[in-house]
Formats: sequence, structure tokens, C-alpha cells
Amino acid sequence: MNRKLIIASTIAAALFAGSLHAQDSVEQNLAEANKEGRIWTSFALNPNIKAYKLDIDVEGETATLSGTVEESAERDLAAALATEVSGVKNVVNNIKVDRMYRAPARADGDRDVAMSTNDATITARVKSKLMWNGSTDGLEIDVDTKNGRVTLNGTADTEAAKSTASRLAANTSGVRSVDNRLAVEEGYERKVSTDPIEDSWITTKVKSSFLFSQHVDGLDITVDTKNGVVRLTGIVSSSEKELAVDLAQNVRGVKSVDSSGLTVRG
Repeated sequence: MNRKLIIASTIAAALFAGSLHAQDSVEQNLAEANKEGRIWTSFALNPNIKAYKLDIDVEGETATLSGTVEESAERDLAAALATEVSGVKNVVNNIKVDRMYRAPARADGDRDVAMSTNDATITARVKSKLMWNGSTDGLEIDVDTKNGRVTLNGTADTEAAKSTASRLAANTSGVRSVDNRLAVEEGYERKVSTDPIEDSWITTKVKSSFLFSQHVDGLDITVDTKNGVVRLTGIVSSSEKELAVDLAQNVRGVKSVDSSGLTVRG
């Protein structure tokens, strides 16, 4: 092979390799952008997370969160939501907590994303609570929301499960009414996950259940879990305490709830 042909072949090979590398880089960038977009959507559907004040950067399977929130529960919830996005295996949570922080006011006419998707937000909240609850997890329940009115369709294995679904939906922030159309079928087998449940998962779901509920101020309650035992601390009203215990003890994987750390306001 003459020298010119060797040089030409070498250049062509280099250009081909560079083209493949560029294609791989483009595909990776698109995949990372897709993950970032899904995290943003998850944040936007949760009014407890002020998405417009947070920054998200995804590299490979790692999402890095930064920004400022008012409460540690919001910080933890942001990480939990990011972790649940498919393709994200690691979350670096650099979000700062500042109780004195206040998000800047929006310009006139600039609606909050959560407000513009309020029904979708409610649907997401109700679905989440149903999936986390030990009595309703694994049931085939379709949730539809229109103007704050929630309709439940599907199948429950017991009347108690159907009643629990109504109660969880009705106590969800933003819900105006609940139309429970669940059919009760004895012997119905729920599709319950067999994955091991970690204490961190329980803590996150209990916190989220509080934040999604309209009669519990979840930001006033601290949640800690050890070996499936949930400990609640904070200052609440008597009705909040009762509801908080009920919500916590029904989260899947919870063995018991210690509410001795909850102080009832005088």
C-alpha cells in the first residue's frame, strides 16, 4: 500500500471514530437532559417543592441538586423525588435549608406551575398515598381529578381497603370531594411489591404523607425511623397528632409509631 493510501485510510478511520464518539456524546446529553426534565416535572407537580428555586444537574446516573428551601423536609423530599426518576441511581443533595428564606415574589400574571397543573398535582398526591399505604398498596386503583373532585375506579379486596382509599383521598390537600367507585372483590390478590423496605424509604414516605395531607402541618413534625419503628416529634394540635399517627402507622413497612415526642399545643 502506498504512503498516500495509508494516510488517507488513517484519516478516514480517525474521522469515523470521532463521528461515533460525537454520536455517543449527543445521545448521552439527550439522556441526561431527559432525566433532568423528568425531575423538574416531578418537582413541579409537588407544590411543597419550590422547583423554580432549585438547580438540577444530571451527569450519567447521578443527579446533583442545589438551591435553598425553608425546611429540611422539603430538602429530603426533593432528593426522594429525584431518586424515584428512572435512570437516576445517585443523588448529591447540596440543597441548603434556611428557615428565614423566602422565595422572591413572581411577576403579575406569572402563575405557579403547580397552580396551573393543580388537578394533576392532586392526582399524583392521591396515587402516591394509595401506593404507600399498607391497606391499599397493590390494588388496581385509577385516580382521576377534575376541579379538585377525585374519582376512584378499580378494585379493592375488602370494604376496609375501599374505605381507607376514600379517607386517604379526602384528606389530601386540594381535594374538594371524593367519588369512590371501587368494586370490592373477595379473594382479589393485590400485587404487593416484595422488595425490602428500608428505614430511609419509610421516613421519606411518612414525611411526604404529612406534606400531602391538608389537616397535618408536616413541616412541624420530625420523622425518624429505626428498624421499622417510626418516632414522631414536634408541636401539633390534638387532631393533628391523631391523624399523624394514623398516617404514619399505615405506611407500608411501619411496625409501630412512637408519638411520645409529639407535644400538643395548649
